[in-house]
Amino acid sequence: MEKIGCKRFGVLLCAEDSEYVIKMHGGYSGVFLKMLEEENETWDMYKVSCGEFPKDDELSLYDGFVITGSCNDAYGNEKWICDLVTLIKKLNSMQTKIIGVCFGHQVLGRALGGKVGRSPTGWDIGVRTITLSSHISFPSLDLPTKLSIIECHRDEIQELPAKAEVIARSDKTGIEMFKYGDHIMGIQGHPEYSKDILLFLIDRLIQRNFIKEAFAIGARERAHLLEPDTNAWKKLCTSFLKNGF
Repeated sequence: MEKIGCKRFGVLLCAEDSEYVIKMHGGYSGVFLKMLEEENETWDMYKVSCGEFPKDDELSLYDGFVITGSCNDAYGNEKWICDLVTLIKKLNSMQTKIIGVCFGHQVLGRALGGKVGRSPTGWDIGVRTITLSSHISFPSLDLPTKLSIIECHRDEIQELPAKAEVIARSDKTGIEMFKYGDHIMGIQGHPEYSKDILLFLIDRLIQRNFIKEAFAIGARERAHLLEPDTNAWKKLCTSFLKNGF
């Protein structure tokens, strides 16, 4: 099968949509499409957490993939997670562009040979400023050295895969972003999220007893201290997925 015509991308959905996100944003796929989709492109959605994957003979049709966040642990051994690790290895061997976000960032680290686990400092929920590495330049993007991003995670990459390089850090997390070759990039935060999604997730985490009300109050307060650099993240992610830097 040959790739013809417009560029084609796939979103690998690793979380179930909530009624709220469906109503307000068209589901998590809609959130990513709002950030990344441009004219003359085809975007396909695969609910990998439900076992829905692109076929091997279709992989060459794609210019790139995005791996979303998830409530699951990237170091878990559920069948779909193991199948996703296998898919990542195939795409890596093909030098296919991949961006991984939160869980996606972590499962990329796992698939490429790194180590993922619980953060020793616990949950990171809110809007956090991260610092881009000084030796990484994005000259065509005109980005500042510090960017604010929405965070909602308690796991992190603890050991970087061999040949990968850290391209952003924060006071909370040592590997906020990494790049592997010129075709794979992981982002621990959520460049695609808006604050309403963050506040919705805080409420859901309370309901599921993942966090306490006292922690949630602090998380909500932190969420109002900074605004995420949405436009800069859109520019960075779109450029990497479609052009590289």
